[in-house]
Amino acid sequence: MHQILPVEVKHSYKILDTIQSPNDLRKLTQSELVVLAAEIRQFIIEVVATKEGHLGASLGVVELTLALHYAMNTPEDLLVWDVGHQAYVHKIITGRKDVFSTNRQWNGISGFPKREESNYDTFGVGHASTSISAALGMAIASQLNGENKQHIAVIGDASIAGGMAFEALNHAGVSNTNLLVILNDNAIGIDPSVGALKHYLTNLKEGKNPKHQNLFEALNFQYFGPIDGHDISALIEILEKLKTVSEPKLLHVITTKGKGLKQAEENQVLYHAPGKFDSATGDISPKNNENTPPKFQDVFGLTLVDLAKNNPKIIGITPAMPTGSSLKFLMDAFPERAFDVGIAEQHAVTLAAGMATQGFTVFCAIYSTFLQRAYDQVIHDVCLQNLPVIFCLDRAGLVGEDGATHHGVFDIAYLQCIPNLTILAPKDELELQDLLYTISEEKPGPVAIRYPRGKGLHIQWKKIPEKINYQKAKTIKKGSKIAVLSTGFTAHLVKEAFEKFENTAVFSHYHFGCIKPFDEECLLEISATHKAILTIEDGVIKGAFGEAIASFLAKNQKNISIINLGIPDLFIEHGTISQLQEYCKFDPENIFLTLQKLEKSLS
Repeated sequence: MHQILPVEVKHSYKILDTIQSPNDLRKLTQSELVVLAAEIRQFIIEVVATKEGHLGASLGVVELTLALHYAMNTPEDLLVWDVGHQAYVHKIITGRKDVFSTNRQWNGISGFPKREESNYDTFGVGHASTSISAALGMAIASQLNGENKQHIAVIGDASIAGGMAFEALNHAGVSNTNLLVILNDNAIGIDPSVGALKHYLTNLKEGKNPKHQNLFEALNFQYFGPIDGHDISALIEILEKLKTVSEPKLLHVITTKGKGLKQAEENQVLYHAPGKFDSATGDISPKNNENTPPKFQDVFGLTLVDLAKNNPKIIGITPAMPTGSSLKFLMDAFPERAFDVGIAEQHAVTLAAGMATQGFTVFCAIYSTFLQRAYDQVIHDVCLQNLPVIFCLDRAGLVGEDGATHHGVFDIAYLQCIPNLTILAPKDELELQDLLYTISEEKPGPVAIRYPRGKGLHIQWKKIPEKINYQKAKTIKKGSKIAVLSTGFTAHLVKEAFEKFENTAVFSHYHFGCIKPFDEECLLEISATHKAILTIEDGVIKGAFGEAIASFLAKNQKNISIINLGIPDLFIEHGTISQLQEYCKFDPENIFLTLQKLEKSLS
């Protein structure tokens, strides 16, 4: 186990230090709650400055969180948070203050609400727009059980624009359940909110919409607000009133993301998760960006701009992640050809399909874990019609501290079974550029290109892209007995493992940059010239690359030993990427030990 080092707290907190649960909170006067709000802000800033995490969203809901736990009888009353970026205050006042410094660290508490962690965490979250559906399910269950409870969904950070949220609102409006939806309206997710709904909410809070045009009332919700989300007394007063309304209602709360930290209020995108910063000044710690390799996402974004300069048919689409995916570069260079569609993964995929039918080459930039939300659209709208949509799957593989909800470890397995779809995984940023160029020129049909979170390997990375035969496996090293087959960025882990041997003459290394269809001719040659095969992938083993290799060899009656390394049949928690690779046993040291043991068994 890895030791978790506590944060050295610089301040003592007169009221916060007495709060171990919401029961303690309810003993305070409302004037004391105002002091507590300031202390919590300082505490979050102090810890996140050192340990990193999601900052702005939680700073924006301090008063709202305190008011909710003060007015409601949690955990008997059921409180559901959307996404979870905004739940730090909730964690701190529900018994986790003393371990908050372990947030998002190996063996520490999760960065998101998690049922296993606390009975105050009623529903596990990490992806957007789920809170209303979950809270409605709980409200219906309470009706069936004859229970009198409050059920509250706090939805913010632009999640209300997600299609699933509207599906839930549509159902809830005819459910006659005791459901309270709190719309935390801060006009921003990770990037600024987009779309017609944003303009509607802006007009609503500015009093520009006539009452008969209230969308939520049209859906049979009683509408309350808008109300200042930083006024604790006003929040408690309205929440006490709403406890007596036993049908679906929506409270529109106006907050400022990053509230209480000047820089976070002024630069809400950067301070969503700013990394390390000075807790006293708010200034982000300088990063040494000189002479370091680029992030894969930036290689994608900048390469796409270069390709778009020469190809007017290139389009970029992302569901609410222009900064995270670096599609922002294309949006700045060609705003008419780059689209942020908001938190709407299903729409993003089918929008891309529609454009592809009209002769455009569409790059759909989306995190691997979020593409799961549009699986039917990938199958039905893109692959069934064999349309040239290029899915650029950022954050593929283990992503680190965001944990189980964000690891992009399932994509190879869930995409591999889809006909017409090509799956690619470059070993470095140089190959990524060539793949983007080659696919944009050849347009072979649906393609998924998966690449990891974080930096690549090459400081001098920018090159003139070349057309490559991406379906051919690449021989990195030729040996005599054991063939290591890697895909994607795991190639460099193999290289590090080889460096631990004095003699690597018995080992071959092949990079399978094309996972589907993989190079069968090369694999047959490998099976004929080696005694054993070790596959390595940064994804689940079940149903993915290694098992496809083993299945092919068995089908062709090749009697050769094969070992698959990758993600075991478990949900992997949070920690640094190197810690998680070690836990999953495909870090360089474990690759070395596996090869060493395999070599001895063949001697």
